[in-house]
Amino acid sequence: MSKIQRALISVFNKTGLIPFANILAAAGVEIISTGGTAKILRENGISVIELGDYTGFPEMLDGRVKTLHPKVHGGLLYIRGNEKHEATVKQHGIPPIDLVVVNLYPFEQTIAKPNVTLAEAIENIDIGGPSMLRSAAKNHQSVTVVVDPLDYEIVADQIQKTGETTLELRRKLAAKVYARTSEYDNAITKYLSGEFEKDQAPELPAHFGLSEPMVQPLRYGENPHQKAALYGKFDEYYKQLHGKALSYNNILDLTAATFLISEFRNEGPTLAILKHTNPCGLGQGATLKEAWDKAYATDNQAPFGGIIAVNKPMDAACAEAIAGIFSEVIIAPGFTPEALDILTKKKNLRLLQVLKCVRCSNPIDIRSVGADSYLVQERDLIEVERGDLKVVTKRQPTEDEWRAMLFGWKVVKNVKSNAIVYTSADRTLGIGAGQMSRVDSSRIAVWKAGQAGLSLKGSVVCSDAFFPFADGLIAAAEAGATAAIQPGGSVRDEEVIAAANERNMAMVFTSVRHFRH
Repeated sequence: MSKIQRALISVFNKTGLIPFANILAAAGVEIISTGGTAKILRENGISVIELGDYTGFPEMLDGRVKTLHPKVHGGLLYIRGNEKHEATVKQHGIPPIDLVVVNLYPFEQTIAKPNVTLAEAIENIDIGGPSMLRSAAKNHQSVTVVVDPLDYEIVADQIQKTGETTLELRRKLAAKVYARTSEYDNAITKYLSGEFEKDQAPELPAHFGLSEPMVQPLRYGENPHQKAALYGKFDEYYKQLHGKALSYNNILDLTAATFLISEFRNEGPTLAILKHTNPCGLGQGATLKEAWDKAYATDNQAPFGGIIAVNKPMDAACAEAIAGIFSEVIIAPGFTPEALDILTKKKNLRLLQVLKCVRCSNPIDIRSVGADSYLVQERDLIEVERGDLKVVTKRQPTEDEWRAMLFGWKVVKNVKSNAIVYTSADRTLGIGAGQMSRVDSSRIAVWKAGQAGLSLKGSVVCSDAFFPFADGLIAAAEAGATAAIQPGGSVRDEEVIAAANERNMAMVFTSVRHFRH
């Protein structure tokens, strides 16, 4: 590659621009620029050629058309050394453009603003910027392209030393361009699809793609031999206040904990303890400390090395109690100074503040299933209220049973299927998760309650899917449950209802299933 002689600079984000442009000017690079970028360069004593003067064609349509010109894209795209291309650009008076420095209109920042209008969002869709970036990146064999101000330093360093850039760097920068334009186009697609389909039944996209920036590399994945990294907008939703770096498994667990505790976002002090994305205890009380005592009492072994999530700011009394066991992560909407003072004494304990509603984020679940394929579904955010439930037994639930059923249904929804949860109105009593047989899940839940010394007499049993046979309900009754909540829908529903009536149990159907694999 020959030395860089000519650069086109058009940036919305002016960070680091002037020092970089000064280095280019000192290296003898001719600078072409547009509008606001040209103005700020000139104000800082940097010689610049206005794009309209360069192309001989003025900006028009309120600046919508300025860089879409053969003298720009011809100068970027022609293949150096190709006799036919060289003859064409010579015939039309198109000099080479060796360096492109462009960043895009702030579309993502615009749509993040409250009350942004559709017209305002559309006006911030960049057309010329992505076009120049893609042209330059395509011809990276000869053209250097910079989309990120963080790359100014390395480009400037190479130009200062040799007057050009290395092919290795140009390749890296070109790949970065396509990642950025893909991310930009995805943001536009998501926003416009949402806006244009507001009054229509939501549909999954005909084409699915992801382009998200890396938030941070992770030490490893689920196991030490697996490489891993975190991508997306995680830092917009969580702020780490203390502790060592998050691991892959931490992130899986803490997001599961956040979704579980968000089920209780409008209720009194609630605390959940999770392990391997499954709740092992959840309690409510007048204070977080009281909620902790109830949650921890469900299972005082599993919480070791677990995740704790609360729906109210963490206070000193609860922090003092929690500090008595080893936990990996504590998640809260905030921490009092006293709580922070207590918890930060544990060097490795990760403290995360939830910055904004996680359940309000992208309502899509995505899973890679190998074979270069992905499963995409709506996130399970459905909620049921008392009026949605159908009593199918002779006996109506008592008020305590109603409260226990509504409480337990929110918990069992977040337990791996097959899931069985025994609850009272404000605490879990036994949890059975992820077994191949629903009866086995029930047996485990009963056994765990016994291990914790908790009586299931008068409890409610919650099942994430229907009881396929009466045996599961009978086992719950024998354990002490007096009421049950389940989706219903089995061909043997009448057998299960009859078994409940024989034992004077109350049972309600939700007509909603919550499989969680």
